[in-house]
Formats: sequence, structure tokens, C-alpha cells
Amino acid sequence: MTPPPSTSRTYDAVIVGGGHNGLVAAAYLARAGRSVLVLERLDHTGGAAVSTKPFAGVDARLSRYSYLVSLLPKKIVRDLGLDFRVRARTVSSYTPVERAGRPTGLLVGGGERRTRESFARLTGSQREYDAWQRFYAMTGHVAQRVFPTLTEPLPTRDELRRRVDDETAWRALFEEPVGVAIEEHFDDDLVRGVALTDALIGTFADAHDPSLAQNRCFLYHVIGGGTGAWDVPVGGMGALTDALADAARAAGAVLATGHEAVRIEADGHGAEVTFRSADGEGVAAARHVLVNASPRELAALTGDAPPAPAEGAQLKVNMLLTRLPRLRDPDADPREAFAGTFHIAEGYEQLAAAHARAAAGELPAAPPSEIYCHSLTDPTILGPGPAAKGMHTLTLFGLHTPARLFARDNDAVRAELLKSTLAQLDAHLAEPLADCLATDADGRPCIEARSPLDLERDLGLPGGNIFHRELSWPHAQEGTGHWGVETGRARVLLCGAGAVRGGGVSGVPGHNAAMAVLDGTTG
Repeated sequence: MTPPPSTSRTYDAVIVGGGHNGLVAAAYLARAGRSVLVLERLDHTGGAAVSTKPFAGVDARLSRYSYLVSLLPKKIVRDLGLDFRVRARTVSSYTPVERAGRPTGLLVGGGERRTRESFARLTGSQREYDAWQRFYAMTGHVAQRVFPTLTEPLPTRDELRRRVDDETAWRALFEEPVGVAIEEHFDDDLVRGVALTDALIGTFADAHDPSLAQNRCFLYHVIGGGTGAWDVPVGGMGALTDALADAARAAGAVLATGHEAVRIEADGHGAEVTFRSADGEGVAAARHVLVNASPRELAALTGDAPPAPAEGAQLKVNMLLTRLPRLRDPDADPREAFAGTFHIAEGYEQLAAAHARAAAGELPAAPPSEIYCHSLTDPTILGPGPAAKGMHTLTLFGLHTPARLFARDNDAVRAELLKSTLAQLDAHLAEPLADCLATDADGRPCIEARSPLDLERDLGLPGGNIFHRELSWPHAQEGTGHWGVETGRARVLLCGAGAVRGGGVSGVPGHNAAMAVLDGTTG
């Protein structure tokens, strides 16, 4: 636990929560000469963007929760002088499937020629590859226009529409369910499914959901960096939050771990944050309070009415293997297939069936999920011993498993879901995954799973929702303010994933909350 902060002074900013967004805000404000106190209830900073050694006696530092980087603007890395790098994955995705009684698959990546040949081998023609090129040229255009706006004052809907300057793309992504565009572009069920998955990461929705929650999720998954690429953080996700914490401290911010904020009182001119630590209760005065927590937690701290309940819908699994498993597809090299996103049970109809079953209150019969191997792109997360033995990590993210399904018995449902999810993977392997799992110092298999309820308990994510609530459109709506971080209380800002343009490991809400303080738009 960090020594308690001095309560004899008024800070320019007190930041509640030391996740990556709170650390971004702290670093920006401290570098601008503002006095900053960060209150973090856990004994470490980083929130969901941390690296840990989850398996006893095994020297492997895994990105335990968040695991890939796309939405972090290079501007933030440059502005804060962060010692942080990412590496591009050589393969975007591989999706195994059985066609005409034989195992095959779709490889996206490894060069234009190989991708084109893989589409032709799977579908029998060039049509789907040409459609793929057109579809992602459209999303790429939108990415180039929208991504730079994330660290600017919030544009209006009309301003963003003019900036996109493509009515077909605007209609496909902002006005109609994304399933319409996917079905218009692609005929093959597997290709449709691969395209749709970006709309469902952490979002429980159907391709044609009239709320367009799936569109908002899809948009954030294809605009990152202006390209939509998802990169591997060198050293694991904790390398980013360690660098942010270092930058904030170096600029003079006080990072107080083991300090849980329990109340915020604000009168429009300033605020007081009451916190609790092992030494008892204390109060920190502030000119501004930035809350790097969910809107639900913000309401609890201020005594306001809580927002609509949020619900997560994912299974997160971390594994360590003695070797990568062989695949049934004779044309697939495991070192390529697992380097990108390895899609499991994510055909278009499979995704629809999984959603329908989960919406009816049952676990999906064929749980969809996706896997990737961090250590293929960045072996630095493995210590000398595991690296010398040829070990590898696997990260699995399951879809369409809403928190409500775990309410009757979290442990039992999690175990049942993990078993059926791995069975879907085993169906495409030439050897059982269990034969490849490493064991820890106590002889236990190196595998851990987290349900939405586990994420709520461990990280305070409401309902286990990784975005804190439904993702927002990246433009102004009623009550969203100048930067999208404003709340109903003057000088109290929301700088976490639940802010407008929040979600993912981006630092964008932290940047925007700091800018709101520095440009004086909060009063």
C-alpha cells in the first residue's frame, strides 16, 4: 500500500481509479503543472490492463484481462513520452471449418496472394475475396476519417457525417444493422461470420439488433489507428500501465494504492473525496474530480440515481502450453493459425444460434470464441525457462455468454462453459488441447477462466461489462458535453470506459478528461 496522501492541501485534480485511463489523465495534468492525486482501491495500478504471473512457479507474465491494442492513439504515447511499443501480427485471422467432409479453413494474412488463394480454396471462386477487399476498403476509409476525432472535442453527428463523406459507408455503419451490409457483401456463411465477430466482442447482440449496439461495437473494432489493426503490446498489457504510472509519477502525480474512494461531494466550485485505507478514513479536497470507474460507481459515489444496469457477455481464458497443438487442416501451420485471431464456432449461422440460445437463458450449444497466441509475436512475456522449452501462451475470448447465465451457480456454469468451449476447439485439432497444457509448480494444468461475474468481483466491472455500459457513438448526443466526459455535476468528470468514446485500451477518455480540465470547459 502506498503511504497515505497529505490531506492538508487542495489538489487541482483527484482521480478516482488507477486504471489506464486514470493514469493517462494523471500524466497529462501533472505534466501541465497541476497537482494530482490518484486513489486506487487495489494494491496496484493498471485496472484491467495488467500483466501477472497467474500460474504458480511458472515464469510467464500474461496479459490477464485486456490483451490487444488498437485504439490507443500514437499521440498519447508521444505526448507522454511512454516507453511502450506494439508489434503487428503477421496474420489477421484463421478460421477452421469442415467442408465436404474434410478439414479446411480461411487464412486472412500472410500476404495478399496467400489470402486470395485461401478464399478461393474455401469458396471456389474469387468473388468472396473481392467482396472482402471492398468491404474493408469501406471500413478503412471510415477509420481514417473517424479515428483522429477521438482526441478532439466531440463532433456533432452532422459534423462526423460530413467528415466521413461517404453516404454508403455511413448508412452501413451508422444507420442500418451491420448485418445488412455483411449479407449484401458476402455469400459464404464462414466469411460472414468472420466479418461479424468484430461487432460482438463484449457485446451481446444479434447482427440485426435494432438498437445498433452491434454497429457501435463493430465501429470501435475497425477504426483503431486509422487502420483497424489489432497489435500485440510488447511485454504484455502491464507494460503500458507501468509506463503510464512511471510517467505520472515522474511528472509529480501522487499514486495512492490501497485507497478506496467512498464518497464524492461537489458544490460546483470544488469537491471533496472521502477515501478509506488501512489507516482509516480520510478526505482529499480537489478543484476537479475525475472518475476512472463505471457510471454505476460514479452514481454510487455521488449519491445520484444509478444508470440502467450493464451486463457483460464474455468468457476470458488464459492458458500456457508446452507446445502449440497440431491442426486437422493439413494446410494450416499452427504457428500461423494461432498468431492471429483463431475463430472457433463463429460461422454466421452459428453466431445467430448461440445468441438466440443465450437470449433464451441457456448456454450456447456450440460456444463461439476466439484465440490468439501472444508469445508467437512477443516472446518477451516468457521467462528463460519456459522460452527454452518452447512453451506458448493462449488467450481465449468467448462470446454470447451474458452474466445472467452464471447467476444460478457461477463456478458450475463457468466449468461447464469452459468444457464445451474447449470441445469446440478440440474438434479442429489433431490432438487434444489437454495434452498440450503445461502444469504449474503444484501439478495443476495452466488454465484459468473468468466469467462476467468474476470480472465484476475482481475489477468492479458492472455486470462484468468490459465497456462499463453499452458503447456510445463517437459523436455528440443530448447531454454529452464538449469532450464527452462531462457529468451532471460541475467539475466532476467521467474518465473511464463509460465516457463517450470510451471502451477498449485507448486512453482516450483519460486524455479527453484532462483536456476538459486544461481548456477550462468544466468551469
